[in-house]
Parts: sequence; structure tokens; C-alpha cells
Amino acid sequence: MLLTGGTVVTGNPLMGDWHQADVLLGGDRIVGVGPGLLTAAEDDGMIVLDCAGTVVLPASIDLAGNRQSNTLTPGERADIAVLRIADAPETPPGAVPARGGHLDLLITEGLLRRWNGRDVEKLDTASDEVKEPAHDLDHTYTGLWVSENGSVRQELLPEGRYDEARGDRRSAYTGRYWVSGHRIDYLDDLGFWAFGEFHDGVLHHAGYRFTRL
Repeated sequence: MLLTGGTVVTGNPLMGDWHQADVLLGGDRIVGVGPGLLTAAEDDGMIVLDCAGTVVLPASIDLAGNRQSNTLTPGERADIAVLRIADAPETPPGAVPARGGHLDLLITEGLLRRWNGRDVEKLDTASDEVKEPAHDLDHTYTGLWVSENGSVRQELLPEGRYDEARGDRRSAYTGRYWVSGHRIDYLDDLGFWAFGEFHDGVLHHAGYRFTRL
């Protein structure tokens, strides 16, 4: 198997990294790493996976330095993660719920475990489908919530949408929300996600403390 065209982070200081390179696997081992391996792909009958727009790096990497990380070094076990950093041309802009995750590929012991962000053994089932957060229809948090100094006013509407005013800006942020227990999740119309928590009649969200009018 050949992973080709990705940005390769080996974790090996002697080898270094490449902006665009290939990683060749043979069984459960890494056989070769670096640019130019693709030229032998047809001769050797490799399975070629196009990794353009991704970062290829060890599946176990410890940035804090407290545990042992594996590296993409020839001879080591093929434990590799492929993270997508560029979406396909047809992908809509902004946040796309249920996109499938940015962990495109996960290989452990030379075997493909995840493909396009989904477990390989679940690709033929719907059980791995990403779903929206559950919404508690019986919650009692609907209404207008105001920050301590009154500068931010957030209205939780019964139909599951919110409208947030900031200072003189009406509807500065609008979007959808879901309440589950004491937690609230927001998906703004601009595409970003946020959350808050309700404790003792106070909504804690993004550094603000809101009380309901």
C-alpha cells in the first residue's frame, strides 16, 4: 500500500518532514518514506491511496513529551493517521455537520481501520451515521437571557432557534440550539459551534453569565 502526495510528518528528527511525499507499507511495516516512491507503484502493483490535501503522521504522537510516540520510520510498525486539511472542491463552505470527521484514514499494524472518517467494519451500515445533538423538547429554558451588564441579550425561541443581540446590534448572531439536561449546544448561522451550561438559574456561555428576564 502506498500513501502518496500528503504532507508527511515523520516524528523522526534524523529523517525530517516533507511538504509532499509518499509512505510505502509492506504488510504491517513501513517500508519506505519520502518523495519519488510513486514512480515504482505500477511496477510493484501497489495499492495507491491519494493523500493530497492531508497530513500523514504517526497514529500515536505525544506533543507534551510525557509518553513514547511512534514515528514514520522504515522498519517500524505501520501505525499511521491521515488527517484531511483540504476539502474536496464540491464541499460547501462553512461548517458542515455530518461531514464524517477529519480523520480520513487510520492504519494500525498495516491494516486499514478507518476510511473517510468512518470505521471500515461499519461502512455498510447506518449505525456510524453522525446525528444532530438530541434536543430536550420539555426543557424550561426558553425565553430572554441577559448578561450581567446587559450588553448581550440572547433569546431562546421555542422552535429551537436563538437570536442574540449585542449592544445596539440586533440579531448579531442567530442560529439553532439544542438543550440536553443542563447543557446547551449552539450552531450559528455563520457556521461555528458553541456551548453553554445552566447552573442554579444562570446560563454560563462564552465567559458570560446570563440570567433570564
